[in-house]
Amino acid sequence: MSKSLAKLENLTGHKFQNLSLLTRAVTHRSWAYEKMANGNDAAIRLLQNETMEFVGDSVLGLVIAEQLYIRNPTLSEGDLTLMKHHLVSSDTLAAIAQKLDLGKYIRFGKGEEKTGGRKKQALLADTLEAVIAAVFFDSGYIPAKNFVKKLFKDALNQVTPVSSLDFKTMLQEKLQAERRSAPIYKVVEADGPSHDRTFLVEAAWDTGRTNGSGTSIKAAEMEAASLALKTLEQESINKVKKSDV
Repeated sequence: MSKSLAKLENLTGHKFQNLSLLTRAVTHRSWAYEKMANGNDAAIRLLQNETMEFVGDSVLGLVIAEQLYIRNPTLSEGDLTLMKHHLVSSDTLAAIAQKLDLGKYIRFGKGEEKTGGRKKQALLADTLEAVIAAVFFDSGYIPAKNFVKKLFKDALNQVTPVSSLDFKTMLQEKLQAERRSAPIYKVVEADGPSHDRTFLVEAAWDTGRTNGSGTSIKAAEMEAASLALKTLEQESINKVKKSDV
C-alpha cells in the first residue's frame, strides 16, 4: 500500500478490506485515459470513479434523508427537501472534501493537473461521492451510513430550512438535470439612491424568463430563480396533464 493511500484510508476512519475500491474512488477519468491510451472505453471505465460517483450519490441521498427525518420529525416535506438539497449540493460536498484535503490524493492526468483539477469544486464533490461508494461496496450500508454521519456531522447540526434556500443553485441543477442550458441573470433596473437601491433582475433560460426584485442584486437573483422554479414546476404539471388526456 502506498503511503498516500494509507494516509487517506486513515483520514476516512474506515479500515478497507479491499483497498482497490479506495484507489478507484480517487482516480479521475483523465488519469485512466492516459494510463490506457490504447484501451477500450469499458476497460477505462473500470479504472476510474465516474460510476462510483453515481452509487455514492444515491447512498449519500438516502443517509441524509434518513438523518433529516429523524432529527426533524415535525418539519414539512418541503422544508426537509430544501435541507437535503443543501446538504448534498456540490458546494457542501466540496467544502467537506477540502476539510479532508481530498484533492491531494486524487489521481489526475497531466492535462487536468495543469488546469487546477485538485481545486475544482465539482471534481472534489464527485470524488467524495465516489469515496462514499467505496465504503459502501467494501462493507455495506451501515458502515457507509456511519461514514456519512461522521463527515456531515457539523453540516447536519447547522442546517435549517432558511439556511438552505439557495434558489439559484436549485434552478441551475434542475436545468442541468434536464440537459438544458444554465440560466442567465441580467440586471434590468436599479432604482433609488446608492444607500437605498432596489434592483430588478431577470433570470432567463431556454423556454422562459422571470423577474425578481430586492435590495441587493443577489436577493433579486434569488427571487427571480425562485419564480423560475415555480414556472418550471407548472410546466411539468401541464405536460403530465396533457399526456393523460
